Amino acid sequence: MQYRILSNGVELPLIGYGTFQIRDEAQCERCVAEALAAGYRLFDTAASYGNEAAVGAALRGSGLPREAWFVTTKLWVQDAGYDSALWAFDRSRKNLGLDYIDLYLIHQPFGDYYGAWRAMERLYREGAVRAIGVSNFPPERLVDLCMNQELRPMVNQIEIHPFYQQGEALRVMEDWGVVPQAWGPFSEAQKEIFHHKTLSKIADRHGKTTAQVILRWHLQRNIPTIPKTVHKDRMAENLDVFDFALTEREMESIAGMDIGHSEIMDHHCFCTARQLNSVRIHR
Repeated sequence: MQYRILSNGVELPLIGYGTFQIRDEAQCERCVAEALAAGYRLFDTAASYGNEAAVGAALRGSGLPREAWFVTTKLWVQDAGYDSALWAFDRSRKNLGLDYIDLYLIHQPFGDYYGAWRAMERLYREGAVRAIGVSNFPPERLVDLCMNQELRPMVNQIEIHPFYQQGEALRVMEDWGVVPQAWGPFSEAQKEIFHHKTLSKIADRHGKTTAQVILRWHLQRNIPTIPKTVHKDRMAENLDVFDFALTEREMESIAGMDIGHSEIMDHHCFCTARQLNSVRIHR
């Protein structure tokens, strides 16, 4: 495994295992155990995914020492705010069954995320988390947070894939010392990405799959990513991307796939703010 070093020196694996939409407890626990066996060491969950307990059970039952694996979870909009963030973190930590969490993120840029960030700074200083960051923060909100808090986010987990390459967001993060992490690296299979002519030609040239080409493209941009699959063979496939390299011309051809906007979720739209603020994950 290769790593990206965060601003505080913590090593973030370049490829992790995402658990979004794996809500069935037995299936989630099985998938995490299989991902561990395949070689994954970073596991991404969230309070809103409803699977923290299953993720934690699989990791604790692995027989591997705690320092061998890296766990990310996230604070939901409903719990944004200083006191509520502290409560929600304790709930997530108990669900996972862990003494500490490696990376804790504000899941969405809505609600009282300033109060939440101050709580996360406290958790970081107390050693309850090894690193803190945000998710889905567009450049303007990220810079505003960086300029008005004591600690800058160490990670910003955002949507990145060949159809939405996030050039401006990446430049801003580099300027402020924030490491990007890509969710949805396969564009949630939109626009027939696994059969795209450009990617298929490159894959054939290297004897790889289009999924492997996409992940290799992320690696060569130095972007950690968290692909998700429930299939054991694809878990192994997604890790088998360290033995080839895309040429400069191939990278340029993939750059030409960028449409410049998301077709999954528009965080600049008022309807997104309304929708996400309406989601309640607990009473």
